Amino acid sequence: MSTQNFTLPDVGEGLTEAEIVAWKVAPGDTVAINDVICEIETAKSLVELPSPHAGVVGELLAAEGTTVEVGSPIITFVTDARDDAGPGVIATAEAPAPEEGGGSVLVGYGSGGGATSRRKRPAERPVRSSVGVIAKPPIRKLARDLGVDLTTVTPTGTDGEVTRDDVVKHAEQASVFRNIQTPEWGDVREETVPAPQAAAAGLARGVAPAAASAPASDDRTESIPVKGVRKATSSAMVQSAYSAPHVTVWKDVDATRTMELVKRLKASPDYADIRISPLLIVARAVIWAARRTPMVNAAWIETESGAEIAVRHYVNLGIAAATPRGLLVPNIKDAQDLSMKDLARALNRLTVTAREGKTTPADQQHGTITITNIGVFGMDAGTPIINPGEAGIVAMGTISQKPWVVDGEVRPRWVTTVAGSFDHRVVDGDGMSRFIADVASVLEEPALLVE
Repeated sequence: MSTQNFTLPDVGEGLTEAEIVAWKVAPGDTVAINDVICEIETAKSLVELPSPHAGVVGELLAAEGTTVEVGSPIITFVTDARDDAGPGVIATAEAPAPEEGGGSVLVGYGSGGGATSRRKRPAERPVRSSVGVIAKPPIRKLARDLGVDLTTVTPTGTDGEVTRDDVVKHAEQASVFRNIQTPEWGDVREETVPAPQAAAAGLARGVAPAAASAPASDDRTESIPVKGVRKATSSAMVQSAYSAPHVTVWKDVDATRTMELVKRLKASPDYADIRISPLLIVARAVIWAARRTPMVNAAWIETESGAEIAVRHYVNLGIAAATPRGLLVPNIKDAQDLSMKDLARALNRLTVTAREGKTTPADQQHGTITITNIGVFGMDAGTPIINPGEAGIVAMGTISQKPWVVDGEVRPRWVTTVAGSFDHRVVDGDGMSRFIADVASVLEEPALLVE
């Protein structure tokens, strides 16, 4: 028998630390190679960490909620020296089928072609609760994160099982009505968020971050540590706001024909298994307009010999997503090559994966232009901050019926506002205006997409 220390590995994201979110094992548990031992959260993703050893868990060396540097020991194992395979290469498994709990799982420990995915434990089979709901544990976790009562969800899975799509669609429908009732004011009058330096100083001394719910001594303030996705987002936004000169332009648009097209697509048998929304038409419009004004899809690059502009002749379309973990901006690679139907499927996958907190680092890298759909929050327009490494971002406002002059008469039409922020080092005023006008033209007449 031997005792093995397992150190926090480099998960291939170029990051130096991660937070221990939740332990999936306890001292005394018997584990096999590739059994999940814990969930870790980096600035880019939430991933499951597999065991590199088969044996018995000895000691957990890092508490949940603490941030650990790569290379620091986090757990010990008591193993049979003859059976210990030792750590191998970390690889990212392909995402399993949607109903099997997809996401980024680190696998590939062990020699001799070890398993490439963790074994399925009995606890992950669909279970029936006391109120008769059939759902896998990952689906129940998703429901808790989104605030969905599973007993109110209409199941569409086999034998009445609740699926991911069922939960997500229910949450989306509920969100439409969330602002109707004004909540009561709470007892806490003010919240303060400490600067990242303060949180970092505490971690450097080995002090675990205070729980978010722990009030200050006067019960009137509460401190929320800045870490993970929030820390990465704040750093990126400050860098963008103070390095790229932002200019924002916008245009009101009669989107009635876009809404008519969305209605037809929803009724089409070809799109029966795909969720359709106006975002699909906006995405196609942005791709189309970027081809006509390539500079909005470019990037300002600093080199040793001076600055240069990289003009991309492809579109990795970013979609800003508000998730339980914070703001993520995954992107659809080579979106310019996708048909309308394939783009719709890609948007569906991106949305579901982001809301589950399972977006991988690769999905968030190498974006070229971004869409932020602030209309889902009831906002008409905004001045979004450009995603670092890009030169433009489009904000889509809410689509609502308003009076609009058509042929000299005032009529009710579906109206929205398209706004865009641009890096003025890369895009001139005529270019950004042309681009937003093109996006607006497609929303007014989607037939422009037929070429």
